[in-house]
Amino acid sequence: MQREFRLSIITINYNGLKDTCALLKSIPRTEGIEIIVVDNASATDEASAIESAFPDVCVVRSRQNLGFAGGNNLGYRHSHGRYLYFINNDTEFKDDANIDFLIARLESSDNIGVVCPKIRFFWEDNPIQFAGYTPLSTVTLRNRAIGFGEKDHGQYDVPHPTPYAHGAAMLCKREAIEKAGVMPECYFLYYEELDWSMMFRRTGYELWYDPSATIYHKESQTTGQGSPLRTYYITRNRLLFARRNISRPKRYLTFIYLIFLVAVRDTARSMFGRRANLAKATLRGIVGFFKGDQGRSTTYT
Repeated sequence: MQREFRLSIITINYNGLKDTCALLKSIPRTEGIEIIVVDNASATDEASAIESAFPDVCVVRSRQNLGFAGGNNLGYRHSHGRYLYFINNDTEFKDDANIDFLIARLESSDNIGVVCPKIRFFWEDNPIQFAGYTPLSTVTLRNRAIGFGEKDHGQYDVPHPTPYAHGAAMLCKREAIEKAGVMPECYFLYYEELDWSMMFRRTGYELWYDPSATIYHKESQTTGQGSPLRTYYITRNRLLFARRNISRPKRYLTFIYLIFLVAVRDTARSMFGRRANLAKATLRGIVGFFKGDQGRSTTYT
């Protein structure tokens, strides 16, 4: 008989052994918790190293890089918890992690399907990264993370609904995932948690921010903030998100804005900055969207 767990903690490792091990060391081991690491086809055998160092952790190996959504979905399929905590491997728990408080928030209402903790940056004096989101503009697709970059003086210590979950730390009810569906894999990188949030909301669930728990985020160590890979996916996936979530005719206004204003601006900036590779990645993102490219190549330079 398969053992049942109260909580499954799921994270993805992709060439990030140091960060993943630091995360696993920081997670408090309590009864009823299982920890699952999905190794997303790392270049070397990092899965074996994790298994050796953490025998209590379930390591799932994928021979193919499934992307952010695909890796999390693979972990979900191997999980047995009533609640599922999807966290980035470049995060760490400290004394204020308080997972039980997040679970209590989920249990406080049948309508709440997802809850996110306060997220603070790992560096310096740990400024706030996320205390909820503002709604996206349906034309520009712009919004902001509440509290981003601010010192934490307790100014965002009141729980509240948020229109979108943050991909670095999302605690979900299993039954909510069963109703809404798993994370959309068509994005590969970026925007999938926003789309997933829309899926939960269309199913009737609320998403909440609850600052009674905090997690610390080292930010992206995998793709780089100014890399062609990131530029390609951000360009492509903005358009994909608009197609999947914005109704006509407003969707066409969004396409016009993203292609003829944002993409043109980004391309010009890249060329003036002598970053032709970023300009090419922007154009590839637009072409990839219209071709229906799943974007699984990681060879952009």
